[in-house]
Amino acid sequence: MYKDIARLVLYRDLTGESILTKVGGIIEDFELQRDEKPSLVSRCYCEVKRILDIATSFGFDRNLWQDYLTYVLVTHENSFTLTCEKVGAGNGTVNGFAKHDYEIFKTLFHYDFSELETGLSIDCFSTITSYKSLPKKEQLYNKSVSDKVRALSDRLSNAVDENEFFELLTSFYRDYGVGLFGLNKAFRVSETDGAYAASDAGKQTGRELSTAYGAGNIQFTAITNTDPVRLDDLVGYEIQKTKLKENTEAFVAGRRANNCLLFGDSGTGKSTSIKALINEYYDRGLRMIEIYKHQMRLLPAVISEIKNRNYRFIIYMDDLSFEDFETDYKYLKAVIEGGLEQRPENVLIYATSNRRHLIRETWGDRADVKMDNGMHQSDTMQEKLSLANRFGVTISYSRPSKKEFNVIVTELKKRYPQIKLTDEEIILKANAWELSHGGVSGRTAQQFIDYLAGQSE
Repeated sequence: MYKDIARLVLYRDLTGESILTKVGGIIEDFELQRDEKPSLVSRCYCEVKRILDIATSFGFDRNLWQDYLTYVLVTHENSFTLTCEKVGAGNGTVNGFAKHDYEIFKTLFHYDFSELETGLSIDCFSTITSYKSLPKKEQLYNKSVSDKVRALSDRLSNAVDENEFFELLTSFYRDYGVGLFGLNKAFRVSETDGAYAASDAGKQTGRELSTAYGAGNIQFTAITNTDPVRLDDLVGYEIQKTKLKENTEAFVAGRRANNCLLFGDSGTGKSTSIKALINEYYDRGLRMIEIYKHQMRLLPAVISEIKNRNYRFIIYMDDLSFEDFETDYKYLKAVIEGGLEQRPENVLIYATSNRRHLIRETWGDRADVKMDNGMHQSDTMQEKLSLANRFGVTISYSRPSKKEFNVIVTELKKRYPQIKLTDEEIILKANAWELSHGGVSGRTAQQFIDYLAGQSE
């Protein structure tokens, strides 16, 4: 095995800490008798434990060794896999190197661990190649990745030769992409301490990306259990949803589209509408990156990392607003429009806010109010308005009327058959509920229905 791993070309830059590299080292030391038996046994169990950790994170089953190797193949970003993600395999000379590597991986898929296990009196590798996992809820593992990897693993296991292996993998790269962005729908960003954290399938569920930015780096982490909500789940607001869909569909189709600001009363479905987009358009290449207000200065680094990928990215900012003393909004202004670097065509910014103009206004900002300590109130006002004006599409979500609230309640009730109340009964109870629970809104209606459903179960 270790000799095969050393012959890899395109996939050779696996870290020394990867499970595959570690297992290869164990087999090399076993064959060359360079380590004592107790130490080798301990090293084997250590790597099997790491494979079991991956299986738990992704819900792998049956042959965990093959699932792990498949995970390595679909998350390994190199010049070949990134090209396949964009344009497919083509007929380049590099295909020969890819098939060379796939011949090696095909051998690794069916590697016989019996000699190692007999020599060390263990059976842990045989166990994980014929494994039955404990049943668990989908929320406890990354189902999106699990389904794709397990299906591909079965097909790769039955591949006749490296040519079929090649066809299966390049088709996967073309259809789903490669790495963290290819397998997942949504991501959050964090700033690291500046040290490069190498990608390794055995360490975590997300691939770490290191991008120099000031004194530190950024790291993308997959949000593995996103809300499965769809736009149709949001009752009412048809005009708003249509406007949002039209802009987003133009974006994923590669046509001109605008940044979007959804503003209005709290609890009216602004955040729900945006979260629903990744479920509506994931299969068409849409991905979403959530950024918080305090992370505005990371925007240039984030965009630099994603601008050349073959996906459409919505940078999502929820509940966005700024106080007078906060100046980080200037980073956002520059990214949207105004900086020297043009915003990439595969990136849009969608934000929600309870404020129409995002930055808090004061009476002193009004041109018709006399101020003793300032001469250019209009300049101050324009500075505050300029951020909101840079969103090409603004959509208002207003609090529903009492009649609309009643419609929302009765429509939501239909989704919970355990609630046996009539429409008239549930409207009466809902109207009493909203008086002490934040007033009429879609959120209040959903909370009321959740309460009733919980009481009825």
